Amino acid sequence: MKIWMILGLGCLAAVPAFSEMALTVMSFNVRYGTAKDGENDWDHRRDLLAEAVRASRADIIGTQECLDFQAEYLVQQIPEYRWIGIGREADGKGEMTAIFYKKDDLVPRASGHFWLSQQPDVPGSKSWDSSLPRIASWVRFYHPKSKALFYHVNTHLDHRGEEARAQGAGLIAKKAVAWSAEAPVVVTGDFNASGGDSRPWTVLTQAGLKDTRLEAKEAKGPQGTFCNFEKPDSEGTRIDWIFISGAWKALSNETVCFQKNGHFPSDHLPVVARLLLER
Repeated sequence: MKIWMILGLGCLAAVPAFSEMALTVMSFNVRYGTAKDGENDWDHRRDLLAEAVRASRADIIGTQECLDFQAEYLVQQIPEYRWIGIGREADGKGEMTAIFYKKDDLVPRASGHFWLSQQPDVPGSKSWDSSLPRIASWVRFYHPKSKALFYHVNTHLDHRGEEARAQGAGLIAKKAVAWSAEAPVVVTGDFNASGGDSRPWTVLTQAGLKDTRLEAKEAKGPQGTFCNFEKPDSEGTRIDWIFISGAWKALSNETVCFQKNGHFPSDHLPVVARLLLER
């Protein structure tokens, strides 16, 4: 089932006290399904990708390069998930930063999308030196069991435009800071920049967001997150990140080397963080 937009509540009620909530978060560039990748074409790897998602047991998943038929396939194979997303082009088509969530555990209270441009409310808009329209999708989730609220924003920064990446990170940081006044925030994405020493990373950290790879008690897996369907380089560049703000505590962060017989589900490795939202 495709969910394009869920309208927010008119006025925000006081947030009730909540108990601790554990959350498993995944960020996963799934490689767009129409790419001509030979033995790594979508039809050859779709079951492996679904298996990787299932094995993660993630509560929420921020995907990048996701096309609608890929999203539909995933929820057919793993029916405990639903998804929210829209294509980044002006007509609502194209690659999405679709967000998946476990429908029995989380309730989306509001959702939306903004474009990483000087006109963020204009679909398909782009600015600075961006090579393509870039988008961020967000959801305000309610967790009935703990009575907790939190925000999740997911994005994919431009692969060519350095200024576009920095400015796009600035837009996301501004949103996250505003939301943090109400509820904790999780940020996932393919940032096409090096974690720890790039402008987008600096913009986010200076805004008060925390990199779970550095904050977690336990960090596992290789440094590099782009594998090009091959065995990853332990010294590679970490371009896929999970950031947090507010009362989240990062228990672990793992770059997951999921593969079968040398075949990988995507040209990126998924990143999984386990979080605890403390009272």
